[in-house]
Amino acid sequence: MGLFDFVKGIGKKNTAPAEPQAAPTTPAEPSAQEIANKLLGHIKALGLSVSGLSVSYNSTSDLATVKGQVQTQADREKIILAVGNVDHVAQVDDQMTVATPEAESKFYTVKSGDNLSKISKEFYGDANHYNKIFEANRPLLKNVDDIYPGQMLRIPA
Repeated sequence: MGLFDFVKGIGKKNTAPAEPQAAPTTPAEPSAQEIANKLLGHIKALGLSVSGLSVSYNSTSDLATVKGQVQTQADREKIILAVGNVDHVAQVDDQMTVATPEAESKFYTVKSGDNLSKISKEFYGDANHYNKIFEANRPLLKNVDDIYPGQMLRIPA
């Protein structure tokens, strides 16, 4: 899919446990390896099906690179969004492969005052289809009100 841009600094603070590693002294600002490990832990905590998962992070460019194989396009897109909607990440380089290729979803960046009904009305012409967007973004969203400005969402066809 390529390179995806996100709004750095307004994403959710990544509180997922990091993948185990040797414990160096921790500076005030997390190292690139610490961020990569936390991103990896965040993806795994979502329970999405991915094999051969690896995540690297470049702190100079705020770029996270994700590799692995997923079964569905939806899982691929959810992983991209899970990584990109985190505080330190400004771009995600998607190098994942999909076992069964499908049509790609559209992506939408939430604006102040948005809710899923309003976004549904914009994309589907009917505010009552908000649940389609909510379900397309599970487990990234826990409830329909769990969106914030700057967050990127999947909008299925």
